[in-house]
Amino acid sequence: MTSQTTISATGPGDKAAAAPSDPTPSTGLRGHPWFTLITVAVGVMMVALDGTIVAIANPAIQKDLGASFADVQWITNGYFLALAVSLITAGKLGDRFGHRQTFLIGVTGFAAASGAIGLSHSIAFVVTFRVLQGLFGALLMPAALGLLRATFPAEKLNMAIGLWGMVIGASTAGGPILGGVLVEHVNWQSVFFINVPVGAIALVLGLLILRDHRAKNAPRSFDILGIALLSGAMFCLVWALIKAPTWGWGASLTWTFLAVSVLGFALFAFWEQRVKEPLIPLGLFRSVPLSAGVVLMVLMAIAFMGGLFFVTFYLQNVHGMSPIDAGLHLLPLTGMMIVGSPLAGAAITKLGPRIPLAGGMAATAIAMYGMSTLESDTSSPVMSIWFALLGLGLAPVMVGATEVIVGNAPMELSGVAGGLQQAAMQIGGSLGTAVLGAVMASRVDSDLPGNWTGAGLPKLTQPQLDAASEAVQVGVAPVAKGTPEAIAAKITTVAHDTFISGMSLACLVAAGVAVVAVFVALLTKRGENAEAGAGAAHI
Repeated sequence: MTSQTTISATGPGDKAAAAPSDPTPSTGLRGHPWFTLITVAVGVMMVALDGTIVAIANPAIQKDLGASFADVQWITNGYFLALAVSLITAGKLGDRFGHRQTFLIGVTGFAAASGAIGLSHSIAFVVTFRVLQGLFGALLMPAALGLLRATFPAEKLNMAIGLWGMVIGASTAGGPILGGVLVEHVNWQSVFFINVPVGAIALVLGLLILRDHRAKNAPRSFDILGIALLSGAMFCLVWALIKAPTWGWGASLTWTFLAVSVLGFALFAFWEQRVKEPLIPLGLFRSVPLSAGVVLMVLMAIAFMGGLFFVTFYLQNVHGMSPIDAGLHLLPLTGMMIVGSPLAGAAITKLGPRIPLAGGMAATAIAMYGMSTLESDTSSPVMSIWFALLGLGLAPVMVGATEVIVGNAPMELSGVAGGLQQAAMQIGGSLGTAVLGAVMASRVDSDLPGNWTGAGLPKLTQPQLDAASEAVQVGVAPVAKGTPEAIAAKITTVAHDTFISGMSLACLVAAGVAVVAVFVALLTKRGENAEAGAGAAHI
């Protein structure tokens, strides 16, 4: 049944290519499956880490560079946007020219861009090099999956992808802790400088270990128009959602970009059915499990990345924690993702992905609801319960959705499948930050004037109110120097209460997204490669 789904995505005559490669076992260093896994894991770790490690550094960057709330959002959104727009194209580059080459270029460029961010002295340069980080990260992420797919024999591929997913989950969750240590004991620049030696290690390992593999039916040409249409459509979509809080959700400019995005996707679908070698064969989406896996990654990332963006400000600016303390308070989240990933892999191997994925998203929904109840005086043990439950819920999704997407795609489209998987996660992260950020801004703009007046504080002019609202959106109390202590205390209480009201609403929205994801998870099932690897759990 699964093989029929795979064949329908490739067309008649592609049955041999639909199965995973069965490489000759390597007894030396080059091309050895497990050494290949270690090598790509080092490179992927940088990209996954940078998705969240920067969150803990955002307050320090904002203070040091005098950045606005919108600037801070762009540090995250610029990275996610570049990744999201270019991942599928990057995967196609790997399918065409070889995943080894694209991986090595990606690792080198990512490390170089990271070093450039650390040397930057303005927010404009930070955002610019974050975009470059995203572009180079897009090269290495799908290439890593393509290398695993081509290097591991079918009966061990499921385990390899599970371990790969664990590395991404652990790196994503470990970012805040490592970021806290670096920001507090070194500086925010060190959060980026650390990628330089890690990238150098990945480059050396890649040159020594990785072997280039080309699928027999690998593409021989480029769908230039398809790349332009898809990239433009994705850019307009994410750009509209990011800028909507500034322009207004009902503004003509917002709807213009959304309309152009829809038109771009429609033209892309029309063109892909006519070009000889399409960027994405649309038959790939005839596989309901693969499509469900892509949607699931988007929904998971919206809830996780969007929620985490505000939690770091909550811990540091409302609770007054240092960066390292904030990172340590997120240790239950990190720990449960690390512990939960191999357990989730075992459960998925035994039960299939459907039950673990649905259960994981249900746990995520409950955790996000619990986080919506946090107050300015919530104790650490209570926070830990919700953070731990969130980590436990995310683990099976990080591992299982990757297997569902890659396992249901044909071999010669391994790069595209890897690009789809990562694009879904990065788009979700960008949408989560943008949409939940808009929810936060809307609630703060709505509640702050009344809360301010209700506390008996002096009336603010509109420019003063706008500045105060911007500060409150990141949990900062807009207390001017020389303000009497009693007045300062009132302002702090109003600011924190208003911020928590916004964060609570954002977390409730994230919980609703996670509930929808539960039903999407019920549409998933094991792909051909996952079934082949099901018996390898004991190795």
